[in-house]
Amino acid sequence: MRGLASRFIESRSGAFAPILIVMMIPLITAVGFSVDYTSAVQTRSTEQAALDAAILSITTMDTASTKAQRQVAMQASYVANGGQGAATLNTFDVSANGTATAQASASFAMPTVFMQIARIPTVAVGVTSAVSKTPALVQATFNVDHVSGYWNKTMTVYGLPFGSTSTTTPTAMMKVDYVYKGYSYSYTSGGKTYTAADPKGYGTTTISTVSGTTQTQVQSQVCTTVGSKTDFTPTAGVYRSTAVAKSGNTSGSTIYFKTTCATTNTAGNSSGATIDVSTMDQLYLQMNVPSGPVNPLKSNDASTSNRLYLGAGYGTAAQKTLDPSLYLPVEVAGNAIVDIFAAVPCGETSDQAWEDGGNNPPLPDVTNADFFYSVMGKCDFNRRPSDTLLTQ
Repeated sequence: MRGLASRFIESRSGAFAPILIVMMIPLITAVGFSVDYTSAVQTRSTEQAALDAAILSITTMDTASTKAQRQVAMQASYVANGGQGAATLNTFDVSANGTATAQASASFAMPTVFMQIARIPTVAVGVTSAVSKTPALVQATFNVDHVSGYWNKTMTVYGLPFGSTSTTTPTAMMKVDYVYKGYSYSYTSGGKTYTAADPKGYGTTTISTVSGTTQTQVQSQVCTTVGSKTDFTPTAGVYRSTAVAKSGNTSGSTIYFKTTCATTNTAGNSSGATIDVSTMDQLYLQMNVPSGPVNPLKSNDASTSNRLYLGAGYGTAAQKTLDPSLYLPVEVAGNAIVDIFAAVPCGETSDQAWEDGGNNPPLPDVTNADFFYSVMGKCDFNRRPSDTLLTQ
């Protein structure tokens, strides 16, 4: 056979066409193989994107979902995103700190076109994907620090559960109510009575958890103010303000107001109002100030959210004491929607505050605020989207 082929090539009397055809066979085969290879590369890219989308989708399923249920959901998502063949959820684990990790793979026997000439009917296309999802906020504990101002006001935490629509009524979860109690200081001199009112104004604040129409008080704070013509240096939990006493149009002495606030937790409650937000898809804060020029104020309203101040999280009071300026609440930028889930740190405390509407932003100095509180978050594995990273 080899000798025949040699004589065929060396022959000068034969036609050129047979020679050309023989020479083109390997060329056509090579081109055909490259077409199938390109198709396999494109298929693999599609499979990878579909598997990535599928594994991400199952991280937001209900926490009670079994691995088998996640497998079914992942396969459905994989197919819906253009994946072919079978996707397999190899692992889905949740660590003690609430971090979820998952690993999946998918395979597809892609039919070939030209490679069938070489008796290769299919090419195996396989992809893998892995994901890591950080814990999400599931619980928040609010504690009142101090509240001031002449206007009564109420801060409420509202939530919208998973599956909510535009017609869903927000759920009230926690309320902080402040009632102003005025204080004035008077003294007599030269037959005239001089009077000064505390310019900040303090009162009584109560914090309650809310379940349906039932409010359960868990904490209260009573602030007591005294006036004096003698100045003093305020200590922690003591607030100082000043005003000039007047008798008609006549000015008298500067009066120094010393306000002390005492916070009491109800029996059986060790710290503030703790609310379960694990079933909530959205959270927002609302400040009602009936006598104020702007009412209500909302964290999810871009026109009023800049009256809210948010502080960085700290682990302990000692950590905060090392550099208090690092943890001072910072005014929210104008025209911003505040993500409360991001504003409440995991396992740390954030000092926060509201300006009740008496002053117009921008007001970068947080001392302009009237409503100070702290909030600590607890995070765990949750269906809510959080920082989720593809790791493979």
